[in-house]
Amino acid sequence: MTQKLEKFVDSLPILNTIKPIRKRNNKAYFEVRMEEFTQKMHRDLEPTRLWGYNSQYPGPMFDVQKGEPIEVKWINNLPNKHLLPLDESIVHHEPEVRTVTHLHGSETRPESDGYPEAWFTKDFKQVGPFFKREVYQYPNRQRAATLWYHDHAMGITRLNVYAGLVGMYIIRDQEERRLKLPSGDYEVPLILSDRSFNEDGSLFYPSQPNNPSRNLPNPTIVPFFLGDTILVNGKVWPYIEVEPRKYRFRVLNTSNTRGYQLYLDSGQSFYQIGTDGGLLPSTVKLDKLAMEPAERADLIIDFSKHEGKSIILKNDLGPNADSNDETFDVMQFRVTKPLSAEDNSKIPNRLSIIPSLKTNMVAGYRNLKLVESKDPLGRPMPLLNNKKWEDPVTEKPRLGTTEIWSFINTMPVTHPIHIHLIQFQILDRRPFDLDLYNKTRQIRYLGPAKQPAPNERGLKDTVAAPAGEVTRVIVRFGPYTGQYVWHCHILEHEDHDMMRPYVVRE
Repeated sequence: MTQKLEKFVDSLPILNTIKPIRKRNNKAYFEVRMEEFTQKMHRDLEPTRLWGYNSQYPGPMFDVQKGEPIEVKWINNLPNKHLLPLDESIVHHEPEVRTVTHLHGSETRPESDGYPEAWFTKDFKQVGPFFKREVYQYPNRQRAATLWYHDHAMGITRLNVYAGLVGMYIIRDQEERRLKLPSGDYEVPLILSDRSFNEDGSLFYPSQPNNPSRNLPNPTIVPFFLGDTILVNGKVWPYIEVEPRKYRFRVLNTSNTRGYQLYLDSGQSFYQIGTDGGLLPSTVKLDKLAMEPAERADLIIDFSKHEGKSIILKNDLGPNADSNDETFDVMQFRVTKPLSAEDNSKIPNRLSIIPSLKTNMVAGYRNLKLVESKDPLGRPMPLLNNKKWEDPVTEKPRLGTTEIWSFINTMPVTHPIHIHLIQFQILDRRPFDLDLYNKTRQIRYLGPAKQPAPNERGLKDTVAAPAGEVTRVIVRFGPYTGQYVWHCHILEHEDHDMMRPYVVRE
């Protein structure tokens, strides 16, 4: 970014809810178009050229009821040329602009899951080898939760998501309604992302790593990306005016690489009531919240004792952060609106009952290593169990069975691991001697296994697998059979082979 942007000058956009075109066979039917458009991201930036669902970033929000299935036709109306630097060396012989939408966290049949090779081009003129249908079916049979939808096209997910192809999807149910949580105007989605901009307002995304080799193609994929501004709901460092009362915030991290450590500069705590798969068993009081890419957190913040104050949602960058880094701020809350009515909402202690999968009979154990590798051009290429995307499928759980997957992270950074189709439970994390492993390939544990934090004890579909630790999750596979994927949700890693297919068998 070549210019310094002033913070907290734009108000937070409130996401609009999409309406169905019609009801067909007792299902609401929607059409969503992926289109190129321009949008003001900051008061002092020229409009930015973006790609988005229904010509907006983020896309429209789906707000649906549990047990009420919907149909969505995702339509690619994008130009034939990509607006970001496209490395053609990692995916060959495929059209430059291709899309497929994945509803992240949803229990759907494989043909509606957004498989990376189920991509399609404008007007469905070209389709990938796994393309099955134009209209996707979402059963919405799972518990209430904050899901999200985003592009998942093979080899270019990082670019399509960075261009703007993301949106939120909320499932509601009766259990949640009975809790009297803040609702209506007092329930606000917050979609976090990071971006960098050129002087003319256009998106900046690097075409080369910092120290490129002369042998690399140009453009070439970078191993990670961190933008130098933080956006919420498509605005750079926005503010929101709130009343002195309780609010519910559905927070979603859609950044390509960036994880967040969120806290409030007022020193007050917030209350986490939900995670990826919906409500937690009980409310967790937090002073700081860690969120890796693709994770969701359902929070309640009480502004009742802060009338007239301004509070900044901060991002802790750690003790070694660059003092010139502007990404330690996320957004601002201004407690300046008068109280419109008495606040009768609650922060319940007990929230939901989540049966433990530990009581299930475990049919299989899988040790899955996250390993550093190099591609034929010498570029970093992290892999899952040392396998590439095109290698034969090795994970084939049976429908209805329970397995324990151990993610053994032999790399120096945290990887957020996402498994399609299911919601799992985190069992524990156990540190091992990473230096010894790198010398001898032996795992020597440095201490006992650690239980997940209280705010990780709900249902999850994305788990932070820290460096030098074995992260164990327990998974029951269902409700459908077919071919799905599991992958790192750092999008630059996912696009460069840190993604594997898996099959749920009969």
